[in-house]
Amino acid sequence: MLTNVVSPQPFEEHPDSQSRSNLRKALRKKRRSLSVEEQQIAADQLALNLLKHPDLFRARHVAVYLPNDGEIDPQVYVHVARRRGIHFYLPVLHPVHRGRLVFSPFTDGTELTANRFGIPEPPFHKGLERPPWALDAVLFPLVGFDGFGGRLGMGGGFYDRTFAFTRIRPRLAPKLIGLAHDCQKVSELPLEPWDIPLHSVVTDRERYRMKSKSFR
Repeated sequence: MLTNVVSPQPFEEHPDSQSRSNLRKALRKKRRSLSVEEQQIAADQLALNLLKHPDLFRARHVAVYLPNDGEIDPQVYVHVARRRGIHFYLPVLHPVHRGRLVFSPFTDGTELTANRFGIPEPPFHKGLERPPWALDAVLFPLVGFDGFGGRLGMGGGFYDRTFAFTRIRPRLAPKLIGLAHDCQKVSELPLEPWDIPLHSVVTDRERYRMKSKSFR
């Protein structure tokens, strides 16, 4: 079963390295330093780059996130893309499978409640959620990224666990697209065994096609 595929777990079997931890702190500080006006401009430019992204032309079921901690905001894109018939979903902490995510429908009328991390999420309604392998694309926030598919998240490993199946079933993988401010790009990231590589990264300035061979 796809839901049983696992990968090494950060903070459990493999503690985060000091270099990744230091880099995470520096990049989070950098994105939090952006002004409200700079964030709005970045959100507008991100939307334009996503609307032209070839991996999203035929997508109909797309996972997205609500910005937190200075993350680049995808909601301008969501507002426009809904008119194109795209259905959006938000990540929800799985109530049974610890450390993993499931994706619930996200509409204008969706009621949100803060989870244990203080992040708003839709309620879990069994039967309405969309499993990870049934998504066409996943847009998720990055703390940092490089040009080789490497990415740095918040360190919890939720996306890595949820999409671990893509390592053995790459044809079932949705397009994994990281979103970030362009200032979060680094020359090279120290990678860990559990890291799931990206197909692409979209920022307020560029669309980066990753050079990783993992999904080819």
